[in-house]
Amino acid sequence: MKNSIYSLTFPQLTEWLIEHGEKKFRAQQVWDWLYKKRVDHFDEMTNINKNCIQLLKDNFVIQSMDTELKQESTDGTIKFLFTLKDGNLIETVLMRHHYGLSVCVTTQVGCNIGCTFCASGILAKNRDLSAGEIVEQIMKVQKSLDVKGEGDRVSHIVVMGIGEPFDNFENLINFLSVVNDQNGLSIGARHITVSTSGLAHKIYEYADLGIQVNLAISLHAPNDELRTSIMKINRAFPIAKLMDAIDYYLEKTNRRITFEYILLKGINDKEEHALELAQLLRNKRHLSYVNLIPYNPVSEHIQYERSTSDAIGVFEEALKSRGINCGVRLEQGTDIDAACGQLRSKQMKKRNIG
Repeated sequence: MKNSIYSLTFPQLTEWLIEHGEKKFRAQQVWDWLYKKRVDHFDEMTNINKNCIQLLKDNFVIQSMDTELKQESTDGTIKFLFTLKDGNLIETVLMRHHYGLSVCVTTQVGCNIGCTFCASGILAKNRDLSAGEIVEQIMKVQKSLDVKGEGDRVSHIVVMGIGEPFDNFENLINFLSVVNDQNGLSIGARHITVSTSGLAHKIYEYADLGIQVNLAISLHAPNDELRTSIMKINRAFPIAKLMDAIDYYLEKTNRRITFEYILLKGINDKEEHALELAQLLRNKRHLSYVNLIPYNPVSEHIQYERSTSDAIGVFEEALKSRGINCGVRLEQGTDIDAACGQLRSKQMKKRNIG
């Protein structure tokens, strides 16, 4: 299959065109057509000569996925299910906030991290997405907004969909470069957040890049025994090793880090867990924020239930009383397949039945 042209950063596109006999200025023209005019076909690039158009068509595609399903929530959240050229399915979500429009993107087909509460890992990782396939998720959502003609613009990105972003590191970094480019989509680095389940060695590498993109850690437990029981990644990167990497990141970047904590009834939502979490983060309080997340039940994981509102309130207050910045995440899309990976899993089951 031909590669997605969205996989190329601007310097890579410039170098490729020059290597193939085109002038340097041609890259900016192509870039404008892709990200400002947002064309679907190379033939729409009317100020590009025919030889260059043919060169692009022979080597790249603009569209590498189709919209299979689209679910719209009463709160404005839209979940897209995309079919890739090899038949695999991925999910992307558009969320409306008071500060703008945010898109949650997927980085892998399936996931091998093995979090026992998560719908994304029900189906094992099939492959990594290319940088272009990650970029195209943003483009598909933006083009759906363009059709409405209301001038809406994707302003924020969260890399928290299906897969482990740091397990697809090179493509992730190229994706960030493309969407952040000021001559294209120009989505500010501080408006982008990447979430990892805790691949410590990649946190060091990420810190060394010196980029301004935000980092979030899927923690979900305050001690090794509990975290290992719900997240097998903790066997490879136990909390002490993870915290060492986080300390390096904080020292290197001086940027605030978010700790994601899904609350599971009777599992990790007791006051004692909150106090243990506060103790774990005590030396990072000035650069830490804990995002408390009510659990979205998944039919395949019936052993888990959503924490009660009272338990969530006690947990939040216990953290705040110890000086930990925290809050309960606003729920969106609860009337559609809210949990990450849920829509994809449901559609895969239908395909197998069919």
